[in-house]
Amino acid sequence: REVEILMFLSAIVMMKNRRSITVEQHIGNIFMFSKVANAILFFRLDIRMGLLYLTLCIVFLMTCKPPLYMGPEYIKYFSDKTIDEELERDKRVTWIVEFFANWSSECQSFAPIFADLSLKYNCSGLQFGKVDVGRYTDVSTRYKVSTSPLTKQLPTLILFQGGTEIMRRPQIDKKGRAVSWTFSEENVIREFNLNELYQKAKKQSKAREEVPEEPRAVPAAVPQEETKKDK
Repeated sequence: REVEILMFLSAIVMMKNRRSITVEQHIGNIFMFSKVANAILFFRLDIRMGLLYLTLCIVFLMTCKPPLYMGPEYIKYFSDKTIDEELERDKRVTWIVEFFANWSSECQSFAPIFADLSLKYNCSGLQFGKVDVGRYTDVSTRYKVSTSPLTKQLPTLILFQGGTEIMRRPQIDKKGRAVSWTFSEENVIREFNLNELYQKAKKQSKAREEVPEEPRAVPAAVPQEETKKDK
């Protein structure tokens, strides 16, 4: 019976790792399902040992949170009050905005990938932003990004041009469910046409810099009244 449980959980780990991007995700999935297997085996041996092990796992998850990404990036962080204002400020700027939550392991795994993309493609006409929908729940409602613990919409990437949403990943089907999508660097570059957007933004920025400024009109001199001495 124990062998069957381990084989079943091993199959689940293999299926889960198909969507994993980084080595940390692979290792995390292995450890998570190993804990599940241990919990089941402890409960089969003695319910008290199972409860004790489950309590220790919950305490560990609550106190030992994974570290947040603190590396280099060219990303602007929005709040609920600044996101709309920033998107509407200059409609010539294309924005790629990540809607994330700090408690989501998928968002934490995607953070270094999004940061690396911002270092490669950020320019004056193509910029990257992030907003914490776990903190600003009204933003999640406004942009229709679910923050449920069981949601598959975190993270969500949305492309804005002229202040208007053009596309998002993952997509949402007619039933309101997120279509499965892998947040790898290659997929983001391909789906959002980052190379094309970057070249277009660079050309537009260069064209704006080359446009000569119109000469300012010099105001005509106003003749001064003669003084009494001149008279």
